[in-house]
Amino acid sequence: MTNPAALAQENETSRANRPPLLFALPKGRMADESLAFLERTGLTGPLDTNSRKLVLPNEDGSIGFVMAKPWDVPTYVEYGAADVGICGLDVLRESGRKVHEPLLLPFEYCRLSVAGPANRPDTPLRYASQPRIATKYPRLAQEFFRQRGVNAEVIGLSGSVELGPVLNLADLIVDIVETGSTLRANGLVEIRTILEVQAVLIVNRAAYQLKSREIQGIIERVRAVI
Repeated sequence: MTNPAALAQENETSRANRPPLLFALPKGRMADESLAFLERTGLTGPLDTNSRKLVLPNEDGSIGFVMAKPWDVPTYVEYGAADVGICGLDVLRESGRKVHEPLLLPFEYCRLSVAGPANRPDTPLRYASQPRIATKYPRLAQEFFRQRGVNAEVIGLSGSVELGPVLNLADLIVDIVETGSTLRANGLVEIRTILEVQAVLIVNRAAYQLKSREIQGIIERVRAVI
């Protein structure tokens, strides 16, 4: 049975050992790009990115880096588990998380687009009759079609969205496009851009006030590089 006093002591010790500022970064390629960009601002990254620790301190211990799944970064920041974060604008808009967005960052450029079969009739989307849409972005997709008066059925997928039209699961897809090569390889073409995407710096609303000096320092460093 867990001892409440021991648990409280453990939580207090954990808070005491927490770096003054926690920075959430998305795992994978975007983490590498984010760290390379932060290095240009003069902010030192974690000492060991291969460590199995969950919070990775920088050289002077002033910042702890949390490597999270990309879709979790806005959640960590909104709820104060992290003070600052970097994520894609697509992820932030789909999540609907309430955070400060002081700066767009000059990397991870792409776009969220509607795409469909290349041989699709050239009919305006507003004339489509209850199309089925496959996407990893159900919230943004539903909003896009609703604003145009289209009664779309949105089907949520976690990967390989391009298979939707290929397997007759969906008429159209909403997905991230960079070069368009994956679309072309599957007989699809872009129809409409929903959102221009790039990386964005996000800040917890309470931390923006309570840790104003530290966070403003980061924002000014980033702005100078941009």
